[in-house]
Amino acid sequence: MKTNTEIREIAISTINTETQAISNLKKSINDDFVDSVKMIHNGLGRVILTGIGKSANIAKKIVSTFNSTGTPSIFMHAADAIHGDLGIVRTDDIVICISKSGETPEIKILVPLLKNMSNVLIAMVGNTDSYLAKKSDLVLDTHVQKEACPNNLAPTSSTTAQLVMGDALAVCLLEVRGFTATDFAKYHPGGALGKKLYLRVSDLYINNEKPEVHPNVSIKEVIIEISSKRLGATAVVESTQLIGIITDGDLRRMLCDSKDIDSVTAKEVMTINPQSVNEDSMVIDALDLMRLKNITQLPVVENNKYKGIIHLHDILKEGIL
Repeated sequence: MKTNTEIREIAISTINTETQAISNLKKSINDDFVDSVKMIHNGLGRVILTGIGKSANIAKKIVSTFNSTGTPSIFMHAADAIHGDLGIVRTDDIVICISKSGETPEIKILVPLLKNMSNVLIAMVGNTDSYLAKKSDLVLDTHVQKEACPNNLAPTSSTTAQLVMGDALAVCLLEVRGFTATDFAKYHPGGALGKKLYLRVSDLYINNEKPEVHPNVSIKEVIIEISSKRLGATAVVESTQLIGIITDGDLRRMLCDSKDIDSVTAKEVMTINPQSVNEDSMVIDALDLMRLKNITQLPVVENNKYKGIIHLHDILKEGIL
């Protein structure tokens, strides 16, 4: 069994080897890379990514990244392609074939079939003298000096290089296309990531009670309102206009400072001109404001008209924080 120090050294060596492989990849950002970006951007069809073995796994990840950033893509396993799945490919589709050696038997069978269909073929390959490279229209060179595997066999550095090359393509296409956060949200409606991009304050606060008191009411009425609405605060409202807020913390401080609470009114305790948020604001912006001001509730207003309260707990329930 290796010692702890030896295990750490192996891990660091692996990272260093793959880091060097990625750094060397910068030399491969040549005219073929630029032409690939332009061809995909201007293409009328989809991008079909294919490969076999570990390269097939990388192809699936690139497909996922492409689709989520506005480049319609489909994965086609190279072995399945020559047994019927070639029907996936349409006339205007561009095919990216990923292979370390470029000499895999399944790839050598697939390439002539794709060429007969007149599809543009882009090779992402570690051997630019290979069959795949020579038969392709454009070549993305993902050659690595060595694998991180001590036997120089298990695909490690080579698959990392393929992954990074795919990311470079995806990000270039994203930039060229002018893909925005709003576009990104359309493709990521689920989960915390999607909610950060599309969820608005109006989606959350309407599910809460609407605590409010007049500025001249007694502290007892303020306590009842805060307790009954369960948001830890109440707005102080006059003629539908928000003029202040009273929180649990305000009440505790008032009890510490005041000897005669029976005569105290809401307007004497409230925080005037409180932080507030518009109902059309993004929830993530409301969260940022809460963090900045170290508060847990925000009144929601529209033209200073009080609409309700959004609470930090509402945001927590959505899994955004």
